[in-house]
Formats: sequence, C-alpha cells, structure tokens
Amino acid sequence: MKLGRLNHIGVATPSIADSIVFYRDVMGATKIHEPFDLPDQGVKVCFVDTPGADGALNGTQIELIEPLPGNTSIASFLEKNPAGGQHHMCYEVPDIHAAKAEFEAMGKRVLGEPRIGAHGTLIFFVHPRDMQGVLTEIMETPKEAH
Repeated sequence: MKLGRLNHIGVATPSIADSIVFYRDVMGATKIHEPFDLPDQGVKVCFVDTPGADGALNGTQIELIEPLPGNTSIASFLEKNPAGGQHHMCYEVPDIHAAKAEFEAMGKRVLGEPRIGAHGTLIFFVHPRDMQGVLTEIMETPKEAH
C-alpha cells in the first residue's frame, strides 16, 4: 500500500449549521460548500475547503458529518463526544479494488464493500484497531476536482 493524498478529515458534529459558523467566523474559511444528505450512509455532509500550497483552495478538505435520523454510528460517536470531533481521515488511492485487496492481504479489517461516498467515488473504511486507532477511509481519486 502506498500512502496517497490526504483528501479530507471527517469531523462529526451535532449541527452542521453551527459548525459552518465556527469554520467561517473562527477559522476564517472562505469556501464552504452547500450541505447535502447522503441517505445511503445516514448522514448530512458539508465540505470546507482549506488552502493548498499555492494559495488556491485545493488543500485537504474538512468533511462535516451530521447524523440523519436512524444513523447509529455517528449518533453513538456524538453520545461519547457531545461537542463532536475528529471522526476519520480519508486518503486517496488510484484503484479502490486493488487497495481493498492489499489491506485484506495484510490482515486489516475492511468495513464493508466499496460504495459511493460523498465525492461521488468509491470508498471503504478500515477498522481503527488496525490503523493505529484512526478510523481510515480509503477513496478512489476523483476524476475531476471537487
């Protein structure tokens, strides 16, 4: 497995609206995308862009994640962390199926089959116990910038 670009850091929040205010007013974010629902994953998400090395807004994104009714995983996370917090880190790979096979060959616990994620590309998660305590999302590199 070769480390790919850090695409985003997932941050669970009890309120995307409140988190947008925080990232805009406290952190100085200038590009905050419209929130949208991902009903298949039981979440509402909103991406916050950060600057890249060249000053353009092409750095690692912050993915704000709010549970939709019936979501147990993010809701459970928020029960333990009522103010929210870092939920996962997401790295890009060129071939999602090859990456899944490599992680499984190393004995890492892949959580489910690849599915479409918030960027419209295939993703899967690797259990935090196998990733030094960090829930890790692996996503196929988007074909176009988001």
